[in-house]
Amino acid sequence: MAPRGGPLAVSCRMHAMQTASEPGSTTPTRIHAERAAGTLELEWQDGHRTVFSAHDLRWLCPCAFCRGEAGLPGWLDTSPTLTEEQTRLVDVHLVGNYAIAPTWGDGHHTGYYPFRLLRDRCSCPECTSRRAGRPPGSRNAMEGTP
Repeated sequence: MAPRGGPLAVSCRMHAMQTASEPGSTTPTRIHAERAAGTLELEWQDGHRTVFSAHDLRWLCPCAFCRGEAGLPGWLDTSPTLTEEQTRLVDVHLVGNYAIAPTWGDGHHTGYYPFRLLRDRCSCPECTSRRAGRPPGSRNAMEGTP
């Protein structure tokens, strides 16, 4: 069994791999998983930084079991209460040059998280505002806060 604290072995720097349609926004230059903090941090070629909690990352799992397939709902569609083991990040592996594959404390390991998905789901204020169609730093009328 892997130790519970400290960074995972996947902390790495990636060589820039850029295509014409992706001007660096979905190319990570550094991926760092911190087991003790329960976080995954990605630094992107365009200078942006994304941090996911292990809990939020598990909810993003794109595998067929979690998201469903052939028109059938996935396990996460049932809104389960995730246990500590289900959200404990044990390991992370690179999948080619396009994704990561986390292994969770409950043994789940079939989700490949494409870099584009991870960048599109960045929860920083700048990205959240952009997705909501608001300029960064503007106030949401419902929230009353930036």
